[in-house]
Amino acid sequence: MKHHLLFAALVAAMTVPLGAQENAPATFRVKSPDGLTYADITVANGRATYTAGYRVPKGKKDTTDIQMLEPSPLGIVTDVADFSQKLKLEKAEPSHQAIGNSYNLRQGKRSHIDYTENMLVLTFSQPDAAKSGVQMRIIFRVSNDNIAFNYNFVQTGETSALVVQSEATGFRFPKGTTAFICPQSDPMIGWKRSKPSYEEEYIWDEPITTRSRYGQGWTFPCLFHEGDKGWVLVSETGVTSEYCACHLADATEDGLFQIAFPMQGENNGFGSTGAQIGLAQGGKTAHRGNMFGRTPYRTITMGRTLKPIVETTIAWDVVPQLYEPSKEYQGSRNTWSWIIWQDPSINYDDQVKFIDLAASLGWEGCLIDGGWLQNIGRERMEKLFAYAKKKGVNPWVWYNSNGGWNDAPQCARQSMHNPIVRKHEMRWLQRHGVAGIKVDFFAGDKQETMRLYEGILSDANDFGIQVIFHGCTLPRGWERMYPNYCSSEAVLASENLVFSQGFCEMEARHACLHPFVRNTVASMEYGGTVLQKRLNKGNDGGSTRRTSDVFELATAVAFQSCGQNFALTPRDLEEQPAFEIEFMRQVPTTWDDTRFIEGFPGKYIVLARRHADRWYIVAMNAEEKAKQLNIDLKSALGDAALGATFTYLHDGKDGKSPQQSTLKTDKKGCALLTIQPQCAGILISAVP
Repeated sequence: MKHHLLFAALVAAMTVPLGAQENAPATFRVKSPDGLTYADITVANGRATYTAGYRVPKGKKDTTDIQMLEPSPLGIVTDVADFSQKLKLEKAEPSHQAIGNSYNLRQGKRSHIDYTENMLVLTFSQPDAAKSGVQMRIIFRVSNDNIAFNYNFVQTGETSALVVQSEATGFRFPKGTTAFICPQSDPMIGWKRSKPSYEEEYIWDEPITTRSRYGQGWTFPCLFHEGDKGWVLVSETGVTSEYCACHLADATEDGLFQIAFPMQGENNGFGSTGAQIGLAQGGKTAHRGNMFGRTPYRTITMGRTLKPIVETTIAWDVVPQLYEPSKEYQGSRNTWSWIIWQDPSINYDDQVKFIDLAASLGWEGCLIDGGWLQNIGRERMEKLFAYAKKKGVNPWVWYNSNGGWNDAPQCARQSMHNPIVRKHEMRWLQRHGVAGIKVDFFAGDKQETMRLYEGILSDANDFGIQVIFHGCTLPRGWERMYPNYCSSEAVLASENLVFSQGFCEMEARHACLHPFVRNTVASMEYGGTVLQKRLNKGNDGGSTRRTSDVFELATAVAFQSCGQNFALTPRDLEEQPAFEIEFMRQVPTTWDDTRFIEGFPGKYIVLARRHADRWYIVAMNAEEKAKQLNIDLKSALGDAALGATFTYLHDGKDGKSPQQSTLKTDKKGCALLTIQPQCAGILISAVP
């Protein structure tokens, strides 16, 4: 693969020695291959800073810079030295030409991605680190619309390991910027002391100086709006067992957000809040799975419109696949009793009903949720697995991650935290044809917890098992890094529809936010598409769904995850219109392309995804008034949209009468739709 040649390309790049000019300010610009995205890195007075922005045409030959990030600090503090100050720039290594990288991605926005970037590597010494023999590199990788940078520590003497204590890394935004961001919770709070789990309420388009609810800052990803200048998405990727996951501290009064490390109380107080990393001699690694001496990448996506934000693939572009898949993993549509029928449904007879439901829908799997060990037992679970196999359905099984970091009582517990026990468990699952596991209740971002995630994924791959995480951190590049990784929750998900009527009232707004923020950087295990109006087994009590049927169908497309645990129940086959069930029979979970058409976070979205030769276009309205949209399909689908005929799923004028009809675009490839509040329209192209 081309990405294996990445560092070879760097070695061959031009080297600029600068050690003798330690007191002279130096600035370096790295531009994207199309020349329109840039990062400027400045070294002066022993410190490194950067700015970032994009360029727009000005006249026939000239361009003008639109600066989106103001001078922002770089650097990292370790037990060896403070590499945020007293820096001496030893050399700068820009790439001669754009570096290519082509790869396939099973569970993302696109199945094949061609990625090019320009790179700059700056190598620094630091006088306090001279005796230890450690240098720091800052690596900037700039692609069209995206910037990624990280730190690489190089062993030049006897020191072969260090401890990262904090980062100076920051993102400074201009006055007037607003944010769509989610607060980080305090540790060991919430239900059974199971937080933080990235399940807090976002702030919506509020000033960046807004204080976070708990005073702990904000979880990744973070979306910022700079008015007419455009949009910025900040996140991180490439987190492995070699580092901790991070978040952003509250902004200072002048708009600076800095990287914050995990809180001491996470993981029941066990484990360091920093990162322990080993160094590679000369900065080289022996195997692509070794992330020695490197921090995760901080990523920045920018654009005048939201199109670069929704369509970005930077989370996967800059990370390697860490191991080979043990089998060819497939996407999976699963039935799931717990979401509507809740805890009492985790019994043998009800699980048979949901296996039968999966078989009747032609879906791949059925998720058996927490409580199975106590309520069904291993012997009857084996019979249930055999029954599923007979019906052509692959079972998925829920597990509690717990060793000793929270009080979540659901079983099966004490099966995933220890590698010896875990491998024994996975051997049993493999023997009985289990396709995947859903592991819950992690609650923390420490390196100790990252090791657990990676251990579960690696061991599961050895046994041909896919993995979904729940009650967990944001996945950071894991779709590419771990080929059997499927999806993660890390969001206020569908269970809250059952728990709270207030969440039902907000469902449409959340659904029109996530494609711009949470779901744009990583797969999202939401567990939605609820077709019952009342959220209990009898469809006669509990919370009341406010969104329309077609809106719920649209979330199956808008929410990206190769493993979908849908909320359909056996009664839906009899009570819902036939075309709704037929849509759910056919809707895929893997996509070959994704195109953003228009929208605004939390208000509405028009999004197109393609599977094979068929396009699914969803238009979802979370506003309080009906919305008339003249959708430009040619901008997304090209000439195939001109005068094309689509199957059209939509709600009646009352928003309560789901219908299926046909719709033909005009000669310009536009489609005029009227979408009622908390309703949606779905266009499905014919297969050529």
